[in-house]
Amino acid sequence: MGAFIGRRILQGIIVLLLVSFIAFIIFQYLGDPVMTLAGRYATQAQRAEVREALGLNKAFYVQYFNFLKNAFQGNFGMSYVTKVPVLNLILERLPASLELAIVAEAFAVILGISLGVFVSANPKNFASKFLMTGSLLGISLPTFLVGILLIYIFSIILGIMPTSGRGETVTILNFWRSGLLTFDGWRHIILPAFTLGMFQMALLFRITRGAMLEVLGAEYIRTAWAKGLKGKSVLFKHALRNALIPVITMVGLQFGQLIGFSIVTESIFQWPGAGNLLLNSMYESDFPVVATYVIIVALIVVMLNVLVDISYAFLNPKIRY
Repeated sequence: MGAFIGRRILQGIIVLLLVSFIAFIIFQYLGDPVMTLAGRYATQAQRAEVREALGLNKAFYVQYFNFLKNAFQGNFGMSYVTKVPVLNLILERLPASLELAIVAEAFAVILGISLGVFVSANPKNFASKFLMTGSLLGISLPTFLVGILLIYIFSIILGIMPTSGRGETVTILNFWRSGLLTFDGWRHIILPAFTLGMFQMALLFRITRGAMLEVLGAEYIRTAWAKGLKGKSVLFKHALRNALIPVITMVGLQFGQLIGFSIVTESIFQWPGAGNLLLNSMYESDFPVVATYVIIVALIVVMLNVLVDISYAFLNPKIRY
């Protein structure tokens, strides 16, 4: 197990280096921050002065290796726009994105797995057929349309949910501002979390159903039924545990995606998270913020993949690394 974890960490480091290199190349050509900082009517001398101050007049490989050297020291540079350390800027917004992703993932996992088990145990039930049809709708509808519909129904027509913002927050440990400890915070997070997690819930529902149907046809499950074990014991203790491997894989991948691709949801609900910061930084060609955000999300995804691989050994004792 130790050798396996070491190999996966080494692979993760290689992936992070590749991601940083690709991000550096792509965002070099997204726009010129000098135009934004110096102004449209700046002279060539003024632009050259700004370019030299930012180190953008150096060769590409020099800029990249300087960026890597500083990143390994925890210094991702200063934002071109706000003149604030990039890491502090992202970490200030990251708790909002993490809480939104956690609530959305909890909603997707609880409902997706529960409904998947129910449908697999009652495949011919009318409710099961209705849920299967609804899951297709959940996969097909784009996120921005789901968010707009929820705002129209629950905020404009019914008037029971807020349309934007994070609501009242409480500071924990002097650095984490949480909205999950206040009633107003929960009111503000329900709609964006449902919007963000709807696709993942429908996908987990169908994956759980498919894996459960395959497991329920196995010999050991029929033996468990023949022994007279209770339905809940057969479904959850014997069948679900062996069907969870593809589900856990998807959950691990999805959580990273929820953090990295929450830009649309955060924009619709004006959620003050890192995704909203990324969108504004792309508009303003604030490369240090964009590159740092991409690297942090890649780091989270790599760590989640390692944890998912390790969890296989606990879910299925036959798996050994």
